[in-house]
Amino acid sequence: MSELMLVRHGQATPFEQDTDQLSALGHQQARAVGRFLANYQPTHVLHGPLVRQRLSAEQAGQGRAWPEAALDPRLAEFDGDGLMHTLAPLLARQDAAFAALVAEFQAGRQIPQRNAHFQRMLEALAAAWQVGSVTDKQVEGWAAFRARVRAALGDVLHLPAASRVLVFTSGGVIGLAVALALDAPDASALKVNWRVKNGSLTRFTFGGGRFTLDTFNEESHLTPELRSWR
Repeated sequence: MSELMLVRHGQATPFEQDTDQLSALGHQQARAVGRFLANYQPTHVLHGPLVRQRLSAEQAGQGRAWPEAALDPRLAEFDGDGLMHTLAPLLARQDAAFAALVAEFQAGRQIPQRNAHFQRMLEALAAAWQVGSVTDKQVEGWAAFRARVRAALGDVLHLPAASRVLVFTSGGVIGLAVALALDAPDASALKVNWRVKNGSLTRFTFGGGRFTLDTFNEESHLTPELRSWR
């Protein structure tokens, strides 16, 4: 049998002008992953195209005798910026309840509870995006996202026996992988996604036509001050 380990990138910068970077905490989380996996020897290392994914792979792999990390664009997160900047205004115009969530978040952007307001808004928006009730040609749809992640996972599952694959990606990709392994409905992928912590590990076993979830959202390598969802 072969192993697949999915690592969520370190904390990014969602409230900054450039959302696709690692925060200071994110760098620490990625290095903690590397220390924890110091004796782990993957046969393949992959990362998505986002800066936060690539930097997490680089930070974790620093000083490790791992294979050179390979870029797979299909491992990118769903288009969160597109959801927020393009789809959120569209949904707010057609859904008064969602418009109220947007107003609540905007009013609380500078307070400590901003993450809670943001999360409520984002969950409602992503659910609408997933079922196709709000769309725009500039924003990748759920079906396209699901298809590319499935294709990337399919290539991994066809690697030779006894492969050990280490992948640095994002919560949406991990949530979908878990849902696919459990043969769960699409809505479950987003529900899982909201629980994936920065720098966490999710492990699968594959081979012989099987793809099995072994562990989800491991964080024992992260001390309490290094743990975060966003």
